[in-house]
Amino acid sequence: MWTNENRAKYNRDHLRYPSDLTADEWAHVEPFIPPAKPGGGKRRTDMRAVMNGVMYILSTGCQWRYLPKDFPPRSTVHNYFVWWHCDGTLDRIHHALYVQCREKAEREASPTACIIDSQSVKSAEKGGHALIRPDSMQAN
Repeated sequence: MWTNENRAKYNRDHLRYPSDLTADEWAHVEPFIPPAKPGGGKRRTDMRAVMNGVMYILSTGCQWRYLPKDFPPRSTVHNYFVWWHCDGTLDRIHHALYVQCREKAEREASPTACIIDSQSVKSAEKGGHALIRPDSMQAN
């Protein structure tokens, strides 16, 4: 619930883009970013800027070519996005933040129940007879 006390906490007017990570948000995400691979040169790309670029793309839904020029090159942001997706980094970040949010709300880390709406059930029943195996049906 929005109150005058917590409204300032969620104000993002001081950020360059509303999708940019604050210092506190980056502190939660940074430990999950893989270190540079050994044997290569020193990493020259700012990982927070890359994550801000990824967050911009995900929050606006814009095409990669329209990523603003004040982020790292779109190919760099895209490559890190693909690498982090493939190696599970994005999933680990999501899971850690999910668990923290549930614990902060004084809930179990994993939900113990789920809700299936009627639309999901109806779509699962579509074509019911075609899904029945013929050998399980008995002749009359």
